Amino acid sequence: MATVSNGKIAPNYPPGPKAHWLLGTLPDYARDPIDFMSRCAKEYGDVIYWKGPFLSFYQLNHPDNIEEVLVKKSNLFGKHPSLDILRRMFGKGLLTSEGEFWQRQRRLMQPAFHRDRIFSYGEVMVDYTNRLLTNWSDGQILDIHEEMMHLTLEIVAKTLFGAEVTDVDKVESIMQVSMEYFDARNNNLLLLLIPDWVPLPHNLRFQKAAQQFDEIIYPIIQQRRESGEDQGDLLSMLLQIQDEEGNGISDKQLRDEAVTLFIAGHETTALTMSWGLYLLSQHPEIEQKLHAELQTVLGGRTPTFADLPQLPYTDRVIMEVMRLYPPVWAMVRTALQDCEISGYTVGAGQSIMISQWVMHRDPRYFEQPEVFNPDRWEGDLAKRIPHFAYFPFGGGSRICIGQSFTKMEAVLLLATIVQKFRLTLVPDQEIIPWPGFTLRPKYGVKMLLNKL
Repeated sequence: MATVSNGKIAPNYPPGPKAHWLLGTLPDYARDPIDFMSRCAKEYGDVIYWKGPFLSFYQLNHPDNIEEVLVKKSNLFGKHPSLDILRRMFGKGLLTSEGEFWQRQRRLMQPAFHRDRIFSYGEVMVDYTNRLLTNWSDGQILDIHEEMMHLTLEIVAKTLFGAEVTDVDKVESIMQVSMEYFDARNNNLLLLLIPDWVPLPHNLRFQKAAQQFDEIIYPIIQQRRESGEDQGDLLSMLLQIQDEEGNGISDKQLRDEAVTLFIAGHETTALTMSWGLYLLSQHPEIEQKLHAELQTVLGGRTPTFADLPQLPYTDRVIMEVMRLYPPVWAMVRTALQDCEISGYTVGAGQSIMISQWVMHRDPRYFEQPEVFNPDRWEGDLAKRIPHFAYFPFGGGSRICIGQSFTKMEAVLLLATIVQKFRLTLVPDQEIIPWPGFTLRPKYGVKMLLNKL
């Protein structure tokens, strides 16, 4: 247990991997973050201490400890400084803002994700998917990850901002630059030390990407302000909001929320679909069972929001995909003051690392955790395991605002696609998870299309 000396909590560190005298555990972590964290969990237990060159980390691998940080003691922990790396892109949107400002923005935006409103988005999701499938042909080879990123970007632009994205490739390029920038700054000590205003190539690329996003988002905001049209979407709602003095939300804040939801609102579903179609191609017996449910319930017709309760196996497939390949593979928090977790002292300014990847593959909660088995969710497994053994959308007050949107979208897209095409993985390609800002397939997922 921690001890107190001269009114201060004395250090009491949990076990952890050996650290380099200067670089700490950064080289091992940077080489393969998910492998490093998985090995640490197996070797050192539920609470682990890594020493870094500037920051030390506590890795938590037990649901009770995670719940302490995200729920019970959430007031003692704040966002991690690593998110500041992307502040030029996200500004003060929901992802990066804190305190009362965040609470206000969250409260204002919550109605846009109400169940009844999400119901109305379902038709757009299916229509855009069918539009994409008309461009697919029998025998064609496509990078499915790329296709899903395009599709979900168009959907989030239409449902939340009433906009058609005319240059999807440009937006995807902007996002790719951003993710690579975040990954490089997080895992390279030299880049971490150099301020983002220094005109080095990687800084300039990122600044240009952020500027390009401004050039896409601001005209959408300006056009809506001028028209005064209420389209019933998130942007319309935000434009109508006024504070006590009658002032509306500034274009800058609208831009920050739009960028945050553009990125978060399409990335999660796109990754779930990419990994899901990959896993189904490797498990024909599961794909067959999925087809049987879709045939029974839909009989080849387009799925709707009303069909979701009759598609429990499809839902379990999505849950299992998000267990094995959680789009948000890890979360980091910073202690705002000295506190204690599981008997260990965590000093103010120290960092807490929580990994969905590690927890979702913990054999204490999941039998044969490496196996893709949607049937494991039958019989309410989600209610029988600890809450933070499975948390693809995070937890606590900062749980993903769009979780219902994402879950519905993934089920509808999967049901629409697999009724019309069987996808086969192209041989001799490396399917490697890239744990950057999100968990992307590093080299994409090339698949052969067979029309049904």
